[in-house]
Amino acid sequence: MTTLASWTVGDITVHRIDEIPLPPTTGRWLLPGATPDVVAGQDWLRPHFADDEGVLRIDSHSFAFTTGGLRVLVDTGIGNGKERANPAWHDLDTDYLQRLTAAGFPADSVDLVILTHLHADHVGWNTRKENGAWVPTFPNARYLTSRAEREFWAGHAMDEARRQMFQDSVIPVEEAGLLDLVDVPAEGVDAVAGVRLVPTPGHTPGHLAVELTSRGHTALITGDCVHHPVQLTRPGIGACVDIDPAASEASRRTLLASLAGTHTLLLGTHFAPPTAGRVVVDGDAYRLSPVPG
Repeated sequence: MTTLASWTVGDITVHRIDEIPLPPTTGRWLLPGATPDVVAGQDWLRPHFADDEGVLRIDSHSFAFTTGGLRVLVDTGIGNGKERANPAWHDLDTDYLQRLTAAGFPADSVDLVILTHLHADHVGWNTRKENGAWVPTFPNARYLTSRAEREFWAGHAMDEARRQMFQDSVIPVEEAGLLDLVDVPAEGVDAVAGVRLVPTPGHTPGHLAVELTSRGHTALITGDCVHHPVQLTRPGIGACVDIDPAASEASRRTLLASLAGTHTLLLGTHFAPPTAGRVVVDGDAYRLSPVPG
């Protein structure tokens, strides 16, 4: 089991709940614009976020915290025992729930699960298998995502892999009556006290980032608006699975510009350790100044 990492944001302690590091091939597939030459030109990416060969380090994890007496989980990773087309995600057997419990968040204690978007590596632990059926992992929680996100997928022509993901990780939550859909205006909306949903469309139409505020301190959880710190130095680098690449880039640029030079802690949903940092201006773009947990 890996060492638990956490960060303090005012009165909120944010815990990183590790699932797995993703294979070295992930970066070149996911972010094709992040070529070895581009990565090699950014010394600050090494050794934490890339290796000496220009291979990106990418992780799967969640964030958990308590605010206003509510125990909150942001995104739920890939999940165990799921049938997935991606070999790196298929039929996993990880200690994710034990790590969540070790951080002080046993599954039945979670009050709210925020889903930045409905992709397989963000909803997998929504459910776990019990007596041959997929049931909500967090039975006492409300699950929350944007209405625009769910409605987009409801009208989307899904391939078999995505249909499978919805069948095992989204629909059981809906059938249990636990999924709440939220209208998120351009200025964002409060989910609960101290937690604001920030629209960052493009990767998916209803994609959200999650802003935490406590005692004058702020943090922002990226979801997949920013997959990797290399996108700070090249915000035009997009993911091959972005639904709307132009909107994704625009959301990323707007977000990074709003964070640059501030004390807001950026927490990357797929950033390898040290996972968090502050956005600083670097020439005509940005870099991440790491803040280890």
